[in-house]
Amino acid sequence: MTLQWLFEKFRDLGDTTAIVWKDRSVSYAELDAEVAKHLTLLESDGVPECAVVALEADFQPEAVAALLALIERGAVIVPLTSTVEASKPRFRTIAEVEWVVEVDDRGVRSWSTGTTAQHPLLLGLKEQAHPGLVLFSSGTTGEPKGALHDFVPLLEKFETPRPARRTMAFLLFDHIGGINTLLHTLSNGGTLVVLHDRSPEVVCQAIETNRVELLPTSPTFINLLLVSGAHQRYDLSSLQLLTYGTEPMSEGTLRRIHEALPDVTLQQTYGLSELGILRSKSKSSDSLWVKIGGEGFETRVVDGLLEIKARSAMLGYLNAASPFTDDGWFKTGDRVEVDGDYYRILGRISEVINVGGAKVDPVEVEDALLQVAGVQDAVVFGEPHDLLGRIVVARVRLAEEEDPAAFRSRMRTSLATTLPRYKIPQKVLLTTDALHGERFKRMRR
Repeated sequence: MTLQWLFEKFRDLGDTTAIVWKDRSVSYAELDAEVAKHLTLLESDGVPECAVVALEADFQPEAVAALLALIERGAVIVPLTSTVEASKPRFRTIAEVEWVVEVDDRGVRSWSTGTTAQHPLLLGLKEQAHPGLVLFSSGTTGEPKGALHDFVPLLEKFETPRPARRTMAFLLFDHIGGINTLLHTLSNGGTLVVLHDRSPEVVCQAIETNRVELLPTSPTFINLLLVSGAHQRYDLSSLQLLTYGTEPMSEGTLRRIHEALPDVTLQQTYGLSELGILRSKSKSSDSLWVKIGGEGFETRVVDGLLEIKARSAMLGYLNAASPFTDDGWFKTGDRVEVDGDYYRILGRISEVINVGGAKVDPVEVEDALLQVAGVQDAVVFGEPHDLLGRIVVARVRLAEEEDPAAFRSRMRTSLATTLPRYKIPQKVLLTTDALHGERFKRMRR
């Protein structure tokens, strides 16, 4: 029985609110009863123990109960949300999904796909009768990869008591951050406040209405929040902790959010689909330096790149070669600076732009662009060039429509005071489209 310790907590917590979903409060006692119902439902529907199951849902209380019931039955769970609707058939194929459990406003439905899992990593988990978790990468830097975890080591850290907080479910149900938020909140007797929309206006309104204390999010969302001004229109006095991760934070954005929310502790987090979420501690709310690691994790830097050995590391990819070194270290591909026990995360080595032999960090250029008057958001990437190898390209969203030539001219004038010439974008594309994906990470492809 994998989760008996958690279910015992649910019973002790009784009428305490576990989840707020569409303004409906669900108590821990109700959630415990819902888990029992799903255990019975899975058995009556013929879903075998240890099956590979796609759980297609969001943070509905019924979906949370289904997730916990599937863990208890030793299933290998593949969470998929509506944000990857077009990719679901491909993801089911990669993960060799045997059953699908779908949860939405119409109820819960289960069906067999007719597939029998054959991947050696999946068969290994089945033989141990261990529950598993398959998470697909966002694909912001290439083809999405399916990372297979043994759920047992992933669950270990949640048995250590932490503060109970009213926490917003901002990160997605099929994201390592979203799963971590869910399990952290429930294992500590907190309340998970679920969103129907992740726009700044809706997020701030939900913080005010539900007295949210913890908001886990991304630098991209924080920038959108600052641009929107929504934080000034709602009472955010309940907010105690804002954590940010999934991508590098820029100095400018961190400075602005610290000035906007001076009473809120800002904490950088670090995690990967392949490793889970590491314990972290920022040097201060206005610092980009962070300690990462803790029990079950080891870190080292090789040639300026971070490598991690983790007890909770994935077993491997289902559709790609192993990324681990012979001695078990995962090469994150993240460039870092080191100051004693602290790291500064600079971004992926794959995103660095080589302009005629000179290295350009996209985050630095994006930060400078956000200081240009009228710029709401910007994403920077490289493009092949016959003479220089690559050039710097920026896709920019403006607050108001402007003649492209006029904007490029004043942009170059403004950036000339903060960036060397080779870092200034040679090509600028104005757009009204969002520059991030559903996980609120900048799309640099």
